[in-house]
Amino acid sequence: MLARTVENTKAVKSSRSWKHSPAFSPFPKPRQTNFRYMVTIALDAMGGDRFPVPEVEGAVRAARDLDVRVILVGREEIIRKELGKHSGWKSLRIEIKHASEQITMEDSAGKALRSKKDSSIRVASRLVREGIAHGVVSAGNTGAVMATCKMVQGMLSGVDRPALASAFPTLSGRPLIMLDVGANVDCSAKMLAQFAVMGDAYSRVIFHTEKPKVGLLSIGEEEHKGNALTHEAWPFLKSLEHINFVGNVEGQDVYKGDVDVIVCDGFVGNVALKVSEGLVEVIGKLLKQSLKADLTRKIGAFLAKGAFQDFKRRVDYAEYGGAPLLGLHGICIICHGRSNAKAVKNAIRVVKEFADGRIDERIATELSLAASQPVGS
Repeated sequence: MLARTVENTKAVKSSRSWKHSPAFSPFPKPRQTNFRYMVTIALDAMGGDRFPVPEVEGAVRAARDLDVRVILVGREEIIRKELGKHSGWKSLRIEIKHASEQITMEDSAGKALRSKKDSSIRVASRLVREGIAHGVVSAGNTGAVMATCKMVQGMLSGVDRPALASAFPTLSGRPLIMLDVGANVDCSAKMLAQFAVMGDAYSRVIFHTEKPKVGLLSIGEEEHKGNALTHEAWPFLKSLEHINFVGNVEGQDVYKGDVDVIVCDGFVGNVALKVSEGLVEVIGKLLKQSLKADLTRKIGAFLAKGAFQDFKRRVDYAEYGGAPLLGLHGICIICHGRSNAKAVKNAIRVVKEFADGRIDERIATELSLAASQPVGS
């Protein structure tokens, strides 16, 4: 059991008008938190496309290799039967929490919240709210997971809306973080400033970047280029003294590795994410087709097997586990629906690293510092 209990707070919304005033700051003061724990993860065992096979196997791998406790949430009889396929699981730090309902990919977020109050994701999120678990991992319906965790766990003070973040491979070898990639289709300039704080904390905690470079995704590097949102967001990002804001970046900069964090609205970010996922899949298939064209190429492919495996590892979503929903009390990692055991294990690893790095405390502290900084025009 954790030393502290997480309150079920409602979203904090600023009632102040949004104006570029030297005395105005968009960030309310954060609530203080204090973690002392052994890291515990609530894993939605009923969310993925092939539930509960990858969830259970990922939990077993994590419990064996990582210093964590995993609570598998879902229909107990199904989970227990799958666990029975893994010898020695009873000696691991694995528990089962029964949940009688399951949210499908066809369920709307609204329906999930209204009618499925004992769903596996809701029960798992409740464990975080009650202080039993530090974070929740789910490969379920993205919209339902976001809505449920936002409602049940509540948002950090100073956060208007949580942001979904995703890691992108780069030429530098150090992944880039982009947010938002789908949680908020429409964003305000204030929200983009908050996303910058969240992304900075993510880069520091997970990738150990000493002073992350933060860029604003636009259609040109010059300050005057972009749309109304990027123009309005620029002064707020520039005023964040503890954030290393480097200005506008373009789509071609995403994979270069010159910046560490890119902020954008969820519509643009989701398009960028989906294009990237599709491109990786197409490149992989084209390579296979070319390398199987004749015997010489097959021999070359065999000799270059190590290089191809390294390439696959660098672009494989399973290496990053999933996308964190930042700005909540507690941690929430949303995995791809087709996640395998490796992805589930890595998502659990990310929760542990976030918890060890006290990421929500970092975000709350940075937002508090931002609250004292004037916004220039």
